[in-house]
Amino acid sequence: MRKLTYLVAATIDGYITDPGGANPDFFVLEGEHAQPLRDEYPEIIPTHARDMLGLGEKPNRHFDTVLQGRHSYEIGLREGITNAYRHLRSIVFSTTMTDSPDSTVELVRTDPLARVRELKREEGAGIWLCGGGSIAAALRDEIDELVVKLHPVVAGDGIPLFHGGGFAPQRYELADSAAYGSGVVVLTYRTRT
Repeated sequence: MRKLTYLVAATIDGYITDPGGANPDFFVLEGEHAQPLRDEYPEIIPTHARDMLGLGEKPNRHFDTVLQGRHSYEIGLREGITNAYRHLRSIVFSTTMTDSPDSTVELVRTDPLARVRELKREEGAGIWLCGGGSIAAALRDEIDELVVKLHPVVAGDGIPLFHGGGFAPQRYELADSAAYGSGVVVLTYRTRT
């Protein structure tokens, strides 16, 4: 069965973007954490940036599918990017969008849990949930791994890692951690079995 990984950048106080859901410009983009992350997860770099980072032909290591909620998807769409991850199978969950603006992006308007369960039964590599907080909350029961790129930033307010879904504490096991001089700490958690 394929694994669903929620791999996302977050602030110390647990936010993934500002309150309006804009492209977060407060994360630490460069520093000694950047290259190890690109080496380990080349597929999380948007297609339009891969060549300038020397990743143009680098194969995907972990994922062949990316999932996004509408708000995360619209960050690129506002910049005219209809599919930021052309090197992956792209799926967007939205009940308000009526059509996909790009034929390479699958739009799912029905139950996200049912669709993710179908995806996990398919053959293939892992599935990357790149955001946002609302779709992460909706899919929380199906998340097998949580990789948090914790940045040395306090936002004070914004959209949290899991937005909505109610109070339901869930324990994870720490599988790996890496701290960098840039202040970024990468924490890998797996669901407890």
